[in-house]
Amino acid sequence: MKTKVSITIALLAAFFLGFAFRSVTAKMSHDSPTKKVTGIGGIFFKCKNPKAVREWYQTHLGFYVNQYGAVFEWRQGADSSKKGFSQWSPFNEKTKYFDPSTKDFMINYRVENLEALVEQLKQDSVVVTDKIETVEYGKFVHIMDIEGNKIELWEPNDIEYEKLGATMNCKTIK
Repeated sequence: MKTKVSITIALLAAFFLGFAFRSVTAKMSHDSPTKKVTGIGGIFFKCKNPKAVREWYQTHLGFYVNQYGAVFEWRQGADSSKKGFSQWSPFNEKTKYFDPSTKDFMINYRVENLEALVEQLKQDSVVVTDKIETVEYGKFVHIMDIEGNKIELWEPNDIEYEKLGATMNCKTIK
């Protein structure tokens, strides 16, 4: 009889502790900061002759290039039924697109909920260099890191991004 009572008490305690733990962790997930970076959206770099660089990568590394560079297609980790894309783009060495950074590269990071992230970054005194720009394939904004690297943040709309690529007759690297 003591064994049955002990087991019943243990099961009830485990149930209530589990319920309490779930309630606490659910509250913590609501209070946690917005999910920030979800992946690499693109790699951009300066070069003397972007056309020659694109051709070199096409010839020697098999990139499918277009006027902007190349697009890598992959499956999203959180939902493998959804596609994701990353852009690779050589820019002319005289481009002003990387300004105010003096660096020869810029990384584009994929993010979720760009508006909330920008508000958090501003509260954290991160330099936001422009306003959020919205286009059919996503939202963009630029920030500066502590070493003067300009970073592009992209909240993608992968469905529209894929449609845009199709209208340009662009092949993706898979």
